[in-house]
Amino acid sequence: MSLAYYYDLMSQPSRALYIILKMSGVQFEDCPVALRKGAHLTEDFKTNINRFQKVPCINDGGFKLAESIAILRYLSAKGKIPEHLYPKNVVEQARVDEFLEWQHITLRITCALYFRAKWLDPMLTGKKASEDKLASLKTHMETNLAIVENLWLESTDFLCGNQMTVADIFAACEIEQPRMADYDVRAHYPKIRAWLQRVREACGPHYDYAHQFVYKICGSEPTN
Repeated sequence: MSLAYYYDLMSQPSRALYIILKMSGVQFEDCPVALRKGAHLTEDFKTNINRFQKVPCINDGGFKLAESIAILRYLSAKGKIPEHLYPKNVVEQARVDEFLEWQHITLRITCALYFRAKWLDPMLTGKKASEDKLASLKTHMETNLAIVENLWLESTDFLCGNQMTVADIFAACEIEQPRMADYDVRAHYPKIRAWLQRVREACGPHYDYAHQFVYKICGSEPTN
């Protein structure tokens, strides 16, 4: 098996790519990386796996590649990702790419920063963030969640139309993350709530498997 996939299911883009690979029927060597133990910070990881010392990343027959969107596009170009997930049609692909580019400095970063400040950093350092800092991060996160609710899901079942694409999978994995910080987006945004359920159903068992640690920390799977 020439494709090795390095990931940690606590990582949002790791979860997204895991689901996409499974849904696409891509065969890969399963290479979990325990970020919480600093497995990615070793010199061996830097030299032999990923020079940026992050996940997800792949090694495809000796070709090493990092960054989830770069990996997605590389595998699509090789014919590994079905067109209904990442379209070949230039207009349809551009719409999916529009979301993937938008979410990096909006949805992804704001959800991640809130999660880190509210849950991850206190767990690692024993120090809680100030209420003012948390309130500010929450406001920024909710600004972008409202854009998803009111613009991206304004009139369609999924982010880029009425069929699920990789855009929905990446977004769902980001939006699930704040649940571990006691913020369930489903309770505040009805369109997102319904959309998340559609994404979960469309992904089949791979969605719940990829989110097993999220569910464990939250204490339950999401309800419909």
